[in-house]
Amino acid sequence: MSSATIKKIIPCKKKQLIEMVLDIEKYPEFVPWCIEGKIEDKNESTDLITFKGDLKVGKSLLNETFSSHVSYYKEKDKIIVTNLDGPLKHLKNEWVFKKVNDATQLEFFIDFELKNPILNSIMKKSFELGLNKIAKSFEERAIKLYKQC
Repeated sequence: MSSATIKKIIPCKKKQLIEMVLDIEKYPEFVPWCIEGKIEDKNESTDLITFKGDLKVGKSLLNETFSSHVSYYKEKDKIIVTNLDGPLKHLKNEWVFKKVNDATQLEFFIDFELKNPILNSIMKKSFELGLNKIAKSFEERAIKLYKQC
């Protein structure tokens, strides 16, 4: 399995970052290798939002769709993503948001394994580089959209 944690202070309001992360239908506009994002079966209660999220990633004809269950716990300011279907054998992904002065501390944790052992081996070698590129895309998007914070 591959896992990593990234912790950053982003100069935007917590609520704005949470909304941006939950809006996976906009991921193709800024996330590297993301071709399409869909939200299905969305449910919202006082303290919880859940939905099925599909992300198609890759390049042109070489792509895969990952289906995940997304839960946003409003009182904890935490998003938890787990694998439902696709090329992943295992996925656990957590986003935790904390207000720090006029900014937000974002802590992102990911742990995953691909079903295909050969692809999994290749992915491990480029995992950190890809993760850093994706994390940077989220930070740049947040600053572009919300910098007035």
